[in-house]
Amino acid sequence: VTEPVVQDGVVVRYFPSERLRSLYWSPPMEDALKREISSFDLLHIHSVFRWPTSMAAGVAHRKGVPYLLAPRGMMVKELLARKSWLVKSLWIEWKEKRSMERASAIHATSDLEAGDLRKFRFKWPPVHVVPNGVDLSLPGLPSWPAKLESALAGRPFILFIGRINWKKGLDRLIRALSHVPKASLVVVGNDEEGFEPRLEKIAGNAGVFDRVVFTGPLYGEDKEALLKRAALLALPSYSENFGNVALEAMAAGCPVVVTPEVGVADVVRTSGAGLVAAGDPEKLAWALNQLIGDPKSRDRMGEAGRRVVREKFTWERVALQMADVYRSVLKKS
Repeated sequence: VTEPVVQDGVVVRYFPSERLRSLYWSPPMEDALKREISSFDLLHIHSVFRWPTSMAAGVAHRKGVPYLLAPRGMMVKELLARKSWLVKSLWIEWKEKRSMERASAIHATSDLEAGDLRKFRFKWPPVHVVPNGVDLSLPGLPSWPAKLESALAGRPFILFIGRINWKKGLDRLIRALSHVPKASLVVVGNDEEGFEPRLEKIAGNAGVFDRVVFTGPLYGEDKEALLKRAALLALPSYSENFGNVALEAMAAGCPVVVTPEVGVADVVRTSGAGLVAAGDPEKLAWALNQLIGDPKSRDRMGEAGRRVVREKFTWERVALQMADVYRSVLKKS
């Protein structure tokens, strides 16, 4: 199980988790890291509230190996207050506070995430902001997912792509749709938490049930076709450290509407790739209607999105920024 495999050109090791799977507890992983950590110059640890990350931070600290820690949007006070506050507060005091304060640096993906982190009164090491990257969209228009033809009935559509989860703000997007009579909503993503029936009930109460289509997850050409045919992509999250899907839409020339709580909101605003709107359904609907009713603005915003992705968010550019952070950490170690 622990033999290396190659995925997309990267060597990956998998380790078993036979007990306490919700925490990803894996003694073989810990044993391997203790044996091999001296061969690494530094560790880049991703996420929090998981046993492997706190374990890796502890092993690195004891062995004197520098590490970066990337919370990946999990350290947001307002978000924690809405779900599992007591349990996660105890875990922070027991594990995460020490892991973050001992890190050589913290990796945030946006200025918004960096600001959220500083609301915790920790002794923070340097915080480096390096965004996520995105693959450039391929030219051409992939074939249309046939199952959507009849469902959309020729109406322009708003696209949402992501986990079907309360954090993503789909409840307020569906309520906003009642004020956007000329468009449908296509929701693409996994429903691992059984949240979809609640959203269907909200759609029914809002009188838009027949204009909301849940497709489940879509990949490859199906996803690309939706991004290139959508009137816009909406990401109305309550909290989002970055917002990769907004960049994917921009790379495809699709304008975006995001809430201020999305990490790439400043990029959207300054580049002109879309609109940033408050999550209140009526205010969100105003932004949606602005784009639904103005194809020329959508084209202009789509081109602005493509341009900013080419200039700042290709994986090559992001990799160079991350390499600079690694060098700065090693220089100070």
